[in-house]
Amino acid sequence: MTDDRAAPRRWRALVPAICLVAGLGFAISAHESGGEELRAPVNATLAGTVRSAEDRVHRLDHQIRELQAELNRLTKLAGRGDSAVARERRQIARLLEPAGLTAVHGAGLEIVLDDAPGQPADSTVDPNQLVVHQSDLQAVVNALWAGGAEAMTIAGQRVIATSAVRCVGNTLLLNGEVFSPPYRVAAIGPSATMQRKLSFSPGVKLFREAAGYYGLGYTTSTASRLDLPPYRGPVTLSYAHLSK
Repeated sequence: MTDDRAAPRRWRALVPAICLVAGLGFAISAHESGGEELRAPVNATLAGTVRSAEDRVHRLDHQIRELQAELNRLTKLAGRGDSAVARERRQIARLLEPAGLTAVHGAGLEIVLDDAPGQPADSTVDPNQLVVHQSDLQAVVNALWAGGAEAMTIAGQRVIATSAVRCVGNTLLLNGEVFSPPYRVAAIGPSATMQRKLSFSPGVKLFREAAGYYGLGYTTSTASRLDLPPYRGPVTLSYAHLSK
């Protein structure tokens, strides 16, 4: 004959053990995830991923600025008692402006490119014809450099030799940040020469024709003074490496 009271006793003994194992599992998961989800939700969107990456870039940019300020302070302090360090600092200082690492100001041009305000009456028009593309921005940037631009920004971001203009859909990815149209391009330099290069550029000409036909925005204006910020991102190039 079995004891009916034995089963409840066994369960009372097993419950604490089960809770202990479950708690241990939760603790391990929390440690391995570092406070983040181990698996992204199935309905996670690309926009959310981009926003998360952009937030991370902003945090890292802030850390970089703090570290750079501390590095500058320490090297300046070292240069007071070390002539070799002081000499290197003077050489570096001469290269900062041409490299785009200092704020600059001067006269120049402003160009604004924008998407069409809406779908035209002709419903057969390809929607891709109504947005600013990567090639359009690149054509403007290349024409400005060819026209003697000394410094340039796109959407307020300084453009340097290693900057790449990349568009995903109708958004611009530049210096680790995402921008939406209208795109404001500001360039310090000889306005007349830059304007002439814009007029002769085949890529810019195509965009201007599309602007007239589809209603995209394209304006140019001279400015007696443009204030451009320094480039604050990394200046080293990153390459893919074959894993061993």
